Amino acid sequence: MNFFGIGLPEMILIMVVALLIFGPKKLPEIGRSLGKAIRGFQEASKEFENEFKKEAQQLEESVKMHAQLEEGKSPQPVSNKENETVISDQ
Repeated sequence: MNFFGIGLPEMILIMVVALLIFGPKKLPEIGRSLGKAIRGFQEASKEFENEFKKEAQQLEESVKMHAQLEEGKSPQPVSNKENETVISDQ
């Protein structure tokens, strides 16, 4: 078993030292706080990844549209969802 490059004997040693330093009453509270912090970090990481993918997709669509314009083709009509009109550059 290997977590972050730390083997099982090292994990046991860390847990024993933490138990000696913080005591049995504080350890569950510290574990909960650490769990909440890790969960928050994971949520922020997923949100960042989703935003990054969304921006990359928009950039890719923009590049494709620019390439179509360079080739002399008219771009695909884009639907504006607010007022349901079709916009086209011709």
